[in-house]
Amino acid sequence: MPQNDLPLESLIYDWNTVAPPAIPPGTRILLNDETLRDGLQNPSVHDPSIAEKIEILHLMEALGLDSVNIGLPGAGPRAVEHTEALAREIATNRMRIRPNCAARTHENDIRPIAEISQRVGIALEAATFLGSSPIRRLVEDWTVDHLQRTTEKAVRFAVAEGLPSMYVTEDTTRTDPETVKRLYSTAISCGARAIVLCDTVGHATPQGAYNLVKFAVEEIVKPSGAAIRVDWHGHCDRGLAIANSLAAVAAGAQQVHAAANSLGERVGNTPMELMLVNLRLMGLIDRDLSRLKEYCEKVARATHTTIPPNYPVVGRDAFRTATGVHAAAIVKASRKNDRMLADSIYSGVPAHLFGLDQIVEIGPMSGKSNVLFWLEKRRIPAGDDLVNRIFDAAKQSSRVLTDSEILALCSESPRN
Repeated sequence: MPQNDLPLESLIYDWNTVAPPAIPPGTRILLNDETLRDGLQNPSVHDPSIAEKIEILHLMEALGLDSVNIGLPGAGPRAVEHTEALAREIATNRMRIRPNCAARTHENDIRPIAEISQRVGIALEAATFLGSSPIRRLVEDWTVDHLQRTTEKAVRFAVAEGLPSMYVTEDTTRTDPETVKRLYSTAISCGARAIVLCDTVGHATPQGAYNLVKFAVEEIVKPSGAAIRVDWHGHCDRGLAIANSLAAVAAGAQQVHAAANSLGERVGNTPMELMLVNLRLMGLIDRDLSRLKEYCEKVARATHTTIPPNYPVVGRDAFRTATGVHAAAIVKASRKNDRMLADSIYSGVPAHLFGLDQIVEIGPMSGKSNVLFWLEKRRIPAGDDLVNRIFDAAKQSSRVLTDSEILALCSESPRN
């Protein structure tokens, strides 16, 4: 509690809650992690080893993710080996996370999923995907009749093989409603129990995502009379992936697909870490997310990619400041012995909810409060001479001073 005994809520006017929330409190939102399949389609990534994928899988479990795409085994022997190893890890450790596999709407892609499922003894949901938009149909010389026949054959085959069926149309956000209705209704009638609406090229706006999901729920799922899970799979081409995912949930989507560090085709998929952050801050999930940064950093190392320093929450600079005015406010808040206050004074995301801390650095934009706080944190006596020496060095620098540089200044002899 702050020293003035006012609750933090009374110190922040929250325009986010002026109107009723678009997603009602208590809404259950499932998350499907695409890092180890769609995320690896990014042309800049290295495909991690099986051991690295297993480590990432356990971090997904620790974060409470509901399901995971463990590969596209129809792609070849390496894909089969990795997919089976991940399925076996889940089965052996009785993990809660539920596995699924991607497949084109073709028996040759679906059959390996069934074979792995049988060998490992675990259910694998078959996510069969098919291009559907008019622009794709033109390029491929496909008719809607052809797509419907392909859908029917693939879903029936998956169900006959004992696989839970998740039916996916690519580029759903640019597909006409008649085709959307026809293909998904066919899939449901053939036994699919989950449908995935895709913003494959990142075309949608939040309103578009809402409109599409609402249409699918009202015009396809409800009339079917079946218990159908509706999923949303989005991409980041317009920078709207998180907003679109939340709009999709508001319209009735029950599961969102996402990938660590926004990996995926082109600029990537909906970022899983930011979905978790936003759902936590919106009060829609309440779980331990202290290993979120570890998950993101492990994925970055395993795929040979980097997390930008200014990336939200898990980037190096997310909770780091060297600006005098900002740092002074954080320091003052910290001295009130209220971590939530210190986390909120210059941040919209409380660092401690994700196992992180506010960091005050010393650089050319810093004030003496930065120096005093830095020394105090390290229990170094803050004599005037030392404070002035560090402060002067910072003002002459073109960047933030490193810890080793500041410690070297601390070890210098006092000025005469």
